[in-house]
Amino acid sequence: MWITGLRAAHSPERNDLPLLEWDDSNKVMKYNPLLHWTTPEVREYIDRNNVPYNSLHDRGFVSIGCAPCTRAIRAGEDFRAGRWWWEDTSKKECGLHVK
Repeated sequence: MWITGLRAAHSPERNDLPLLEWDDSNKVMKYNPLLHWTTPEVREYIDRNNVPYNSLHDRGFVSIGCAPCTRAIRAGEDFRAGRWWWEDTSKKECGLHVK
């Protein structure tokens, strides 16, 4: 079982994802428990349950990946603007979850 952190709000391609799905390329079931959580719901859960998180989130890094592919977003930017910032805005998947 692969438990993911995928959220539907992160990409239009994720809107129709099921909570539980078969990943044929990796031959594993994937469970997407946060799929329909909002950003405030995630933050509330983290705060209420004292869940460790990456402190870069507090410095404007909303979506975090590897160092060269991630930057903090500026006021008014889409929350995914900091990932693969040099790419076409429609391509924001790293490849782990591409079918």
